[in-house]
Amino acid sequence: MSGAPDADDVRLAGALVREAGTLAARMRAEGVDGLGVEQKTSVSDVVTAADRAAEELVARRLSEERPDDGVLGEEGVDEPGTSGRRWVIDPVDGTYNFLSGLTWWCSAVALLDGDELVLGAIYHPHDDALFLGGPDLPSTRDGVPVGPLRDVPLGHTSMATYFAPGDLAAGAAFYRAAGSAAAVRMLGSGSMDATAVAQGQVGLVLQHSVPPWDELPGAALVRGPAARRGGCATRASSGTPRARPPRSRRRARPWWARPWAGPTGNGPVAAMA
Repeated sequence: MSGAPDADDVRLAGALVREAGTLAARMRAEGVDGLGVEQKTSVSDVVTAADRAAEELVARRLSEERPDDGVLGEEGVDEPGTSGRRWVIDPVDGTYNFLSGLTWWCSAVALLDGDELVLGAIYHPHDDALFLGGPDLPSTRDGVPVGPLRDVPLGHTSMATYFAPGDLAAGAAFYRAAGSAAAVRMLGSGSMDATAVAQGQVGLVLQHSVPPWDELPGAALVRGPAARRGGCATRASSGTPRARPPRSRRRARPWWARPWAGPTGNGPVAAMA
């Protein structure tokens, strides 16, 4: 398969994130004490029993419905598959918000077909909102189209980002970009930030060294409405977004198709607008 996802892909992606988000929200409602919080790379980079349970739910559903597809999850699931397609899972994007009682978190998946980003799905439990979209699938919120995106000067729009205390590797590139925006917002969930971009509420998402589960679901969603205006900012190494080239001029092996080796602190800047 290449290009637009089929109806069953869209149905499955929506069901996966809705079920994962509903499970995580139910576990959070039962109290923090039962979440078994563990620290990963920092005090704000944590994993809970809800993250793991939601990822296991999605991986199990995929093993039943798409046994030949590969699966990559933030919390450790890594199945290469044989079909050439791969699902990327972020069971709880914004775990620190989730744990703190803030509502800006979600469950998210993306689907790759070979090197092509095909589909993204994001479910926001607090608003009971389901986002679906991709480069060849107009993005929707609960079935209602979002976008199209408008070209706005960076100085006239806001930028959403995440910059961990002590992470100075992005340094000069980050400040060159952030210093030109009308305002900077640090909300705590990359996929949720992308839903805001797709809906025209935020102008840009920019972050350094982003793993595939944090970027791909939102990147697919942003490209849905952006495709209707003819371009989309996706990635730049200098900290300045650049236009997404037409399909005929894209590199044969995009960045997201490369093996993920974990954060290094010196990777390129990921941007969506």
